[in-house]
Amino acid sequence: MYKAYISGIGHYLPEKIITNDDLSKIMDTSNEWIYERTGIKQRHYVSPGQGPSDLAIPATENALKMANLSVKDIDLIIFATSTPDYYAPGSGCLLQDKMGFQTIGALDIRVQCSGFVYGLSIANQYIKTGEAKNVLVVGAEVQSTTLDLSTKGRDTAVIFADGAGAAILTSTDEGKGILSTHIHSEGKFAKELWVESPSTIDSPRLSQEILDEGKHFLYMNGREVFRNAVKRFPEIIMEALDAHNMSSGDIDLLIPHQANIRIIEFIAKKINIPMDKIISNINRVGNTTAASIPIAFSEALIEGKIKKGQNIILAAFGSGFTWASAAIKW
Repeated sequence: MYKAYISGIGHYLPEKIITNDDLSKIMDTSNEWIYERTGIKQRHYVSPGQGPSDLAIPATENALKMANLSVKDIDLIIFATSTPDYYAPGSGCLLQDKMGFQTIGALDIRVQCSGFVYGLSIANQYIKTGEAKNVLVVGAEVQSTTLDLSTKGRDTAVIFADGAGAAILTSTDEGKGILSTHIHSEGKFAKELWVESPSTIDSPRLSQEILDEGKHFLYMNGREVFRNAVKRFPEIIMEALDAHNMSSGDIDLLIPHQANIRIIEFIAKKINIPMDKIISNINRVGNTTAASIPIAFSEALIEGKIKKGQNIILAAFGSGFTWASAAIKW
């Protein structure tokens, strides 16, 4: 059986930077209020006309460059997003066309903040079974257009942002690579973090009433999300460690989904890992959902924080509710 390793990784953040002070001009909030509750100081928003498939292009180009591969070498596209360009078709198909990939499979997955780790899990299986040699896994989001950028929507609007990350998984017979992945869900909490409309349940899918009620905006029950996140994050990290008879002391780097700095700090205390072993960029990037882990991973690599032989744990929690982890030997 083959093994998968990350041969290339890259990211892209839109040029437009939105600070907390910028948001305070359009809603009743402040830099202090946002930073105290989330750890975020700024985030990136797309320009008009940009979708997640557009953001994925430079991220993918960077990943291909690192892997020393071309679009012709990729056997499968897995595109994780909660904010697809269109209802149909999937963003993976759009990326396939825009970048000139061969007529390979393009699979969109929608498990929100856990999307990138879920994507790694799927790609890992394709490589382990020999069905593919090089798989592109993308996490890309355009959240800014789903937000209620008013005082009414501020609890959610100040958190989420836009960006893309991409990784290429390649088969190897060496010791490095993905050791295991672990995925879970609990759908009874679906409505605690969701976009209710447009929906096929509604007829018509979109109406003036839906717009007036704001059902097309992202909604989050912050307390319920936090309560579950601080439970599931430590669980899924320990599941990855237990699978390889490791403890938290064996972690060289933890790269969690960038949800909220308070959640990240809670994780550090719960599993007894120092903050300097945790990669966090939420202060500059915000919560980019499925893109957050690959963006943080790519930045950490560029900054020289990731070194050969390290034990790296990826962990995510988000809408669904879903949660996931991956253990990696770099």
